[in-house]
Amino acid sequence: VFVIAGSVGLTGAAALCSLGALRVGAGLVTLGIPESLNDLMEIKLTEVMTRPFPETKARSFSPQALPALVSAIERMEAVAIGPGVSQEPQTKQLVRQLLPRITKPCVLDADALNAVAEDVPLLKRLLGPMILTPHPGEMGRLIRLSAQDVQRDRERIAKEFAMKHNKVLVLKGHRTVVSNVDGELYVNETGNPGMASGGCGDVLTGMIAGLLGQRLSLFDAAQLGVYLHGLAGDLAAGQGGQIGLIASDL
Repeated sequence: VFVIAGSVGLTGAAALCSLGALRVGAGLVTLGIPESLNDLMEIKLTEVMTRPFPETKARSFSPQALPALVSAIERMEAVAIGPGVSQEPQTKQLVRQLLPRITKPCVLDADALNAVAEDVPLLKRLLGPMILTPHPGEMGRLIRLSAQDVQRDRERIAKEFAMKHNKVLVLKGHRTVVSNVDGELYVNETGNPGMASGGCGDVLTGMIAGLLGQRLSLFDAAQLGVYLHGLAGDLAAGQGGQIGLIASDL
């Protein structure tokens, strides 16, 4: 599994995503990281391989990283992109250039979704097998609605988006909705309010990518990842309570 994540101040997202992929059973995980952050991540992550890439002055991924990222992806089983990559304009440009060149199963999350939200027609040009994992705010940006509007009609919105764009969609939140490209829906019942803390979504992205790396189908990986993620949160809450539950507990 290849994780493309992190920028200055957001290295935790990269670490959590990478560990999520490992803990769900991926055999090898490589983290692509802006070059000045590589040494830090080599200390922080023992079992994850790291690979530095060209960066902007803001210490986020630079468009100059495009050829090397494409080359690295070609050798992987699955990809996760977005956690903590920042909303630096040059990095968002890189994400929009990279996504159409990804042919491996891929999970798009967080700032990768924010980059796509600035050019939603781009989704029609993404031919690789992809899972999008927005929270209600990110979903709203993709379809030009408020998070409140998304929350009022979660299942219909997830189903229509997945079918229109031919992408598996994971609409996160209480009773996370997973929609397949044919409109089939799964509504998850694991998880608890203690999981509404920073980084829990990054763990989920890594878990789904880790399952893709074990060659589950997109819809199966999304459903199982969401279920296990919530179950891990319930087990963690059972040990220490919901208040104070943090992403690394998962």
